[in-house]
Amino acid sequence: MVTEPDTAEPFARLFAEESRARAFAAVALGAGTPEQVARTAALSSRETAAALRRLREEGAVTTGEGGDLRVAYEVFRARARADARRDPGTKERGTGQTEVVLRTFVQDGRLVRLPARWTRKKLVLRHIAEQTFEPGVEYPERTVDAKLRAWCEDSDEIDHVTLRRYLVDLHHLHRSDGVYRRPAAPPHDGAA
Repeated sequence: MVTEPDTAEPFARLFAEESRARAFAAVALGAGTPEQVARTAALSSRETAAALRRLREEGAVTTGEGGDLRVAYEVFRARARADARRDPGTKERGTGQTEVVLRTFVQDGRLVRLPARWTRKKLVLRHIAEQTFEPGVEYPERTVDAKLRAWCEDSDEIDHVTLRRYLVDLHHLHRSDGVYRRPAAPPHDGAA
């Protein structure tokens, strides 16, 4: 039996190797035998065997009742639940992870892109709010837009309007009659 790590992150590293990612994708798309995986993923027999061996060892791929390969969705769910049970604030702030996340997604005062993981996305958005707006100061919408446009200059993935919406939705900015204000007290991390 595969031992479950504390979080899904070590499990995700399994897919850093391209042949494993391609073999996994082939299984997810319905390839049920190593030969089908090799053909679908355009891998050699040797690459396929090595990738499938590692995917099985880590519990990402298993053999179904009929002997065909299948994705072990139950393992993914269990690892995701284990990750979700952890306190995202403690995990992100307490281990120096905050700096790593910010260095990854914010470079030279610009937003490169928003993280896919919600806890990291909230961390980046809180950083942007704290670096851009003074608590209690009122900003007209065009000033907010200009400040947020500067964060989005180098990003094709996000624009200032989307960024503004996230900041309002997460209570990093309060909006009333076209005027925005950052609250003096930081919002609760669980706000969504």
